[in-house]
Amino acid sequence: MSRISTDEVARVAGLAHIALTPEEIERFAGELDVIADSVAKVSEVATPDVPATSHPIPLTNVWREDEIADTLDRDEVLAAAPASEDGMFLVPQILGEE
Repeated sequence: MSRISTDEVARVAGLAHIALTPEEIERFAGELDVIADSVAKVSEVATPDVPATSHPIPLTNVWREDEIADTLDRDEVLAAAPASEDGMFLVPQILGEE
């Protein structure tokens, strides 16, 4: 039994101001019906005793621990830059702002 009719697709397309041909309306109605059937199947098995999942494979945190280490000297880095000003990199203006 079809859940999504061509009339519904045409109505929603009209609300969204999307011009669809009759062939597109027919195709989208079929595709949306398949999607609605798939959601219904998932809803059948998604019972309260089945825990929700956000990812099919368990993930673990891959971040490394923070370690204090020597950093680059700012003056050395700025000396290697094409241009700098007031201790910062100087880049070309791109937004046209003053």
